[in-house]
Amino acid sequence: MIRVVLPTDFSEQAFHAISYAVKLLEDSTCIFYLVHAYTPAIYRVDYALGSPGQFGLADDEKYRAEEALEKTRKRMESLFNISKHTYITHAAFNSLGDEIESVSQKENIDFIVMGTQGATGAKEILFGSNTVHVIQKSSIPVLAVPYDFEYKPPNNILFPTDYEVDYNKANLDFLLKFSKLWHSKLHIMHVTTPDGLDLDQENHKVFLEGKMLEQNHKFYDLPDQELIEAINEFQKETPVEMLAMVKNKHTFLERLFVEPTIKNIGLHTKVPFLVLPYQQ
Repeated sequence: MIRVVLPTDFSEQAFHAISYAVKLLEDSTCIFYLVHAYTPAIYRVDYALGSPGQFGLADDEKYRAEEALEKTRKRMESLFNISKHTYITHAAFNSLGDEIESVSQKENIDFIVMGTQGATGAKEILFGSNTVHVIQKSSIPVLAVPYDFEYKPPNNILFPTDYEVDYNKANLDFLLKFSKLWHSKLHIMHVTTPDGLDLDQENHKVFLEGKMLEQNHKFYDLPDQELIEAINEFQKETPVEMLAMVKNKHTFLERLFVEPTIKNIGLHTKVPFLVLPYQQ
């Protein structure tokens, strides 16, 4: 049983990501949690005091969210009608990142699938603010799906690494199970620096090589260059259907957390982006 959180703001971008998740897990037994977090336009005093229902006040925001979630659930079931899939709807007055983290812990969620941007997403922005906040908060993997990506099974997954990561602290097992589920080939890409690898990096590389023994994989050592440039060039030579990275302070992902939306980051990926959590 795979448990997946599917956040939605009821935009077509969000629905596209939900559809991607369903297609991706078409042959797996799954529970999908359709989650919407809302904040009323005017923060009424009854929200500060507690649930409006306690005071006999109609929680209009919650009702609207629940109706929209139910509409989304019915739309999914009519489009796909997969007997192995169950949908649970969940609306809450909270920030999206906090609510998803709460649901993830309570329901033992395996991973989160969401769009890279919401309804107001701009093309030059890699991740919208909601996506960034969820990635920041999440202690489980997050798969961000570009709105213009037409579904393809992840036969090839690009995994850039600088070997700075202690893979015992990264959720590497998720990536390995994930790639086995779709018989994916893992392309492990490292950009060589003039100084070479230090002892810790050598140890991390040996550990990673050991973990890959039973995986379909290939290691690449590329000449010294900017990581983002290397990722872009690699994808020109070797088509991939997914990019996976570990969220730690050494990766360029750290730049995404300086402010809610970063423009012109220079990463020209048009494929789903899997972000693996890291226990610092």
